[in-house]
Amino acid sequence: QVQLVERGGGLVQAGGSLRLSCVVTSGRTFSNYAMGWFRQAPGKSREFVAYLRWTTYYAESVKGRFTISSDNAKNTVYLQMNSLKPEDTAVYYCAAALGGTYVYTADKYDYWGQGTQVTVSS
Repeated sequence: QVQLVERGGGLVQAGGSLRLSCVVTSGRTFSNYAMGWFRQAPGKSREFVAYLRWTTYYAESVKGRFTISSDNAKNTVYLQMNSLKPEDTAVYYCAAALGGTYVYTADKYDYWGQGTQVTVSS
């Protein structure tokens, strides 16, 4: 069984920063997974934010502001979010794709966390 638990959401003013973390509990080696961050704003569909496995890839809307990284020893993936904007407000989800490579759409991910709310005030 694979479990993903996100932490680090909250309320921040525009221009501020937050760091999300996602701890993966699995019987498999952490490096076997592609990791992704997605977000879903009210009334909108879930959208891709960032990807990590051997390389990184970002949605255009967050490129240069967000950074995805991991600590394999801790089975944890992070999303550092800087220069936050009100339009970044959403529930952020961590996701894992077993054996995935260059996966940027939600349907390619096998496991999901419960989500953490990020609210950016103007």
